[in-house]
Amino acid sequence: MIKNIKRALLSLRKKFLRFYWTQKIRSRACTYGVDLRVNSRSIVTNKTILGNNVNFNGMEISGGGKVIIGSNFHSGPECLMISQNHNFNSGDAIPYDSTYIYKDIVIKDNVWLGSRVIVLAGVTIGEGAIIQAGSCVVSDIPDYGIAGGHPAKVFSYRDIEHYEKLKKAGKFN
Repeated sequence: MIKNIKRALLSLRKKFLRFYWTQKIRSRACTYGVDLRVNSRSIVTNKTILGNNVNFNGMEISGGGKVIIGSNFHSGPECLMISQNHNFNSGDAIPYDSTYIYKDIVIKDNVWLGSRVIVLAGVTIGEGAIIQAGSCVVSDIPDYGIAGGHPAKVFSYRDIEHYEKLKKAGKFN
């Protein structure tokens, strides 16, 4: 009986934290769609635009650039998006000055980021792309690309015919 009570309390705690983190993101994001799910500690900026069915499992978005995330997005734990760079080329100090260069990040629909993925300023990740856990995305990833590494490079592509069939049927997780 005690195990059942502990299990029920843990389930209740998990639901409360999911509700709490989802509300925090809703209050901070510029806009968000329906079915936002935030399963653990996540942070966004007021320049973050979220589509429908966005799932964060531990996301930190920082910087002064816009971050646009499409619908049916999923992230693993401890992901990071940084939408600004230090000014090191045209600044007035070395290694960099006190100003920033802001660049937008665009994540298209149906993208999945594995655990601990880092996405840097100015990157666009194409529709249906998958980014391998532990990768650092420093340049654009094309639609349906499967990429990994540091820096992330495309090493495969999704089966586009199968992808389009599932998309047309509305089969989203």
